[in-house]
Amino acid sequence: MTHAEQTLDLVPGSFPFDSHFCAVDGANIHYVDEGQGTTLFMIHGNPTWSFLYRHVIRALRPHYRCIAIDLPGFGLSQPPAGFSFRPEDHAAVATTLLSKLGIENAALVAHDWGGPIGLAAALAQPGQLTRFALGNTWAWPVNGDWHFEWFSRLTGGPIGRFGARHWNLFVNGVMVGAMRRGPLAADAKRAYRAPLRDPERRTGTHVFPACILGSREFLRAIERRLPGLDGRNFVFLWPDRDIAFRAAELERWQSLLPAASVVHLRNCGHFIFEEAGTECADALATWLGGGAPLLAATAPSHQARAPAQ
Repeated sequence: MTHAEQTLDLVPGSFPFDSHFCAVDGANIHYVDEGQGTTLFMIHGNPTWSFLYRHVIRALRPHYRCIAIDLPGFGLSQPPAGFSFRPEDHAAVATTLLSKLGIENAALVAHDWGGPIGLAAALAQPGQLTRFALGNTWAWPVNGDWHFEWFSRLTGGPIGRFGARHWNLFVNGVMVGAMRRGPLAADAKRAYRAPLRDPERRTGTHVFPACILGSREFLRAIERRLPGLDGRNFVFLWPDRDIAFRAAELERWQSLLPAASVVHLRNCGHFIFEEAGTECADALATWLGGGAPLLAATAPSHQARAPAQ
């Protein structure tokens, strides 16, 4: 069993990747680092962790270097004392981690809050992340849009805090309820619950929704710089049955980056890398030009790396 499988009591073989850790500004960041070639730097959203990208890593590691991180307080990453869990501070950690790992000319693969966090890191240090494969996400203020206002106020307020602490709301409620291609598999549900067994570990899951409205200036700063990016370096993987990001958000992206590519995922809900992992891997391989095989046809590949200093 791998370190993650043992530590989190996961089903053997469900996360067959070596764990690496890097100290970043008081945090201890967990990441997996598999394969060789062009680097794909993967950032998850709420309430997931690097487990979300297991299908993509398995499929693409024969052709690409796949790095998937756990944000502080998620997965196996430990936050520093007094960490805010706000996206601004997650982005600062990601920026430093990219430098410590010596990442250059990598492709960001991101979902949900991983989108603005990864874009902020890319803009902070140009040249580290230069191509962008974004799942359903956003990167602009949404204050005043009732679709986001009610969710942020409800799940980021006292009710959301109570639900997170006493029921692990964002896994047991939001994530389970967002599936569209069938129920979340028992092994996967176990893996998403595992890092959040301790109620004290769930703080980040209810801070994120509060920041949908509360991090307006952070999101505005990213939006201002988006027109300076080349849309030809972007692909969007977009589901048609997301509870959060609609056709309206995709149209906003297309207005900001009209040269971007779009891959539509049919009958798919919010957690695209969970529900449509093989489709996402194929789309990434096509976009990157590598033509990687399907997950089912991919032979295992496992390469250890020295830990970051």
